[in-house]
Amino acid sequence: MSECPCGSTRPYAECCEPLHKGAQTLCAEQVMRARYSAYAKMELDYLLETTHPDHRADYDADTTRAWAERSVWDRLEILETRAGGQDDDTGEVEFIAHYADAKGRRFAHHERALFEKHEGRWYFKDGTRVKPQTVRRDTPKTGRNEPCPCGSGKKFKKCCGVD
Repeated sequence: MSECPCGSTRPYAECCEPLHKGAQTLCAEQVMRARYSAYAKMELDYLLETTHPDHRADYDADTTRAWAERSVWDRLEILETRAGGQDDDTGEVEFIAHYADAKGRRFAHHERALFEKHEGRWYFKDGTRVKPQTVRRDTPKTGRNEPCPCGSGKKFKKCCGVD
């Protein structure tokens, strides 16, 4: 048995496959994991089925299929889940989907996904990409011709600043 792509460490047949075949999800994070697995396993009908009915008009099946087919899905990283439990009506899951394109270039899709319960079922409602944080230095940048901060006595460009 193969391990589920969602990262649960459980076999696919016991984890996301039953969801892809119609079993009910219990929480927002479970929908998120099953949606990721749907990309990896090419179970793309599941993506439309778990898109909130009010947002299905925006769903582009051809683009989704092309992206899924061109990608090698490496792993899903769940960073945070807010609400989205059995007793909630809404939830938010922040995740990073790691994948590579057909040329082997690696990517990380970082998103905050919003989920909503509608008629007793969990659906993906909307997502917002998370922009990378700007790196701010606590100390001034070391110039190329300044002494290397490692203490070697060499210029930075001839020591730790070598490209």
